[in-house]
Amino acid sequence: MRLKTFPGGIHPHDEKHYSKSAPISDFPTPQRVIIHLSQHIGGPSTPIVQVGDEVIKGQKIAEPAGFVSIPQHASISGKVSKIAKFMHPTGTLSTAIEITSDGSDKMVELTDEQNYMDLSPAQMKERISEAGICGMGGAGFPTIVKLSPPEDKPIDVVILNGVECEPFLTSDYRLMLEHAAEIISGLKLIMKVVNARKGIIGIEANKPDAITLMEKLCAAEKNLEVVALKLQYPQGAEKQLIYAATRRKVPAGGLPMAVGVVVQNVGTAFAIYEAIRYKKPLIDRIISVTGSPVAKPMNLRAPIGTLYSDLVQHCGGTKEPVGKIISGGPMMGFSLPSLEAAMTKGSSGLVLFGEKAAKSLA
Repeated sequence: MRLKTFPGGIHPHDEKHYSKSAPISDFPTPQRVIIHLSQHIGGPSTPIVQVGDEVIKGQKIAEPAGFVSIPQHASISGKVSKIAKFMHPTGTLSTAIEITSDGSDKMVELTDEQNYMDLSPAQMKERISEAGICGMGGAGFPTIVKLSPPEDKPIDVVILNGVECEPFLTSDYRLMLEHAAEIISGLKLIMKVVNARKGIIGIEANKPDAITLMEKLCAAEKNLEVVALKLQYPQGAEKQLIYAATRRKVPAGGLPMAVGVVVQNVGTAFAIYEAIRYKKPLIDRIISVTGSPVAKPMNLRAPIGTLYSDLVQHCGGTKEPVGKIISGGPMMGFSLPSLEAAMTKGSSGLVLFGEKAAKSLA
């Protein structure tokens, strides 16, 4: 296997052994969720509910505030109990809508558009916009904006980022193993939306089974390619990934569209597939809860807004004193003072370090 990469980079231990063998499991409906209005780059969403309102899962509870923004949806059914400032996964205080569960799990009606690939690009974009999808690899850029390049910036290549170069995190890896066909469908949908002729899935070499599976499913697709990448951080950064996969160089200060490329995370592609086929809003995601203190590291499909403390409790709690809490991965994540933050659409992982390991990070 000839591996591609970019110049430079570093080689941290990947530490994925804690959770890489843990299949995706569903987190039970939490007693409450906290839906932040800032889960994305751009203007915070505007609430369209009030305290005391009854809502059901999938119901829109906040509208986008302008073009570079997204709507938010209830991830459980229940009552709006607060609209106030809560701890954000970045460690700051941020306005959010708290929903207390009514236990019914009632949800908006979904569809099953069997011929979803026959929808027009405009119809597809409308469903992506309504679903409130933003980049799920960390940056949180509104997906509808990314898929609406100016006419003078035609896109000919779509790259799916399955690199997951952050140490510890395995949510994208498990998603690729368990939902590869849906991810590929999402890639085809993105390609149709932006009228791209080629699709590439970039995966680092420490995920050989994911590479093999994706290659098998793409074998009959002439315009799809799986690119195996050298284990090197930050291989998943857009400019580095674009260079490794295509040898195109994004100019300093420029965006991928400057070289005819759109990059989307594999989790975002999966969310796009669900939004276009089923009209499902982005109300849950896969998150890795991992690190040596976690009693049973897991990859969980959890409702957006679930408290980190609830996730850890579901994983059996901790088996040693916790010295550091990181929302996201250890390279690009945020250190938190406690587990009382709620996950957002960009929350790919929660990493706990023991006291000894935390001191070595200081």
